[in-house]
Amino acid sequence: MTSYISTTLLFTFLMIFTSCSSYRKIPYFQDLNMSKVLEEPLDNYTPPLVQPQDILGISVSSLNPEASAVFNYNLNRVNGNNYDLSPGNPVVGYLVDDQGEINVPIVGAIKVSGLTTSEISHQLQTKLLPYLKEPIVNLRIINFKVAVFGDVLKPDMYMVQNERITIPEALSLAGDLNITAIRTNVLLVREQNGKRQYIPIDLTSKGIFKSPYFYLKNNDVIYVQADKTKFATVDRGYRTASLVLSGLSVLAITLSTILLRR
Repeated sequence: MTSYISTTLLFTFLMIFTSCSSYRKIPYFQDLNMSKVLEEPLDNYTPPLVQPQDILGISVSSLNPEASAVFNYNLNRVNGNNYDLSPGNPVVGYLVDDQGEINVPIVGAIKVSGLTTSEISHQLQTKLLPYLKEPIVNLRIINFKVAVFGDVLKPDMYMVQNERITIPEALSLAGDLNITAIRTNVLLVREQNGKRQYIPIDLTSKGIFKSPYFYLKNNDVIYVQADKTKFATVDRGYRTASLVLSGLSVLAITLSTILLRR
């Protein structure tokens, strides 16, 4: 009896210890003091730079509406660099070619790769002055997207409208990490300047907020790895189902054999 009680207590202790140990891996930003208000400067954000294969949405207006219309194609027509994003959208899309340029009517080729959308907007506005009176240029990257997959609720590719999105925001779009996800080693894959980077991210540390990778870039990919618990659960379910199916098959064969002998 004493041996049984000791074994039970030991088993209970191990279960509690294992549970507590696993829980410590779950909360985000564990080294952040949440008992008081903290402030820090936002000094790690840099506007995204335009790269080849980006699509720039450009809308031009001026005191010469008819002249401005030359730069705002009919969206029902795809011609050259014009990109029909969706019906009724007044924004015209220009694909940045492999040389980092877009071809604007009348103005011609403009080098945009490596510039921010604000810099391109100002440059284009200046180039339009000989043709338009008080031109106003609105410009953004209309194919800005990030992909999130792995152990999250809703893995998918997500379009970003304002060119500014953080890692927590992207994970929130994907429905957050599942409880079985590894939070200490989330992988960010980024392609820029002709190179691919593989960047480990620790979501349990508040250091992510100061990271140069906190703000995502166009075409970033986030991969969330599942821990061994999920594999064990799925594997156990698969093996159980296989055993049940095997048992049913053996039973069916046995019954068939008995019936045939009769």
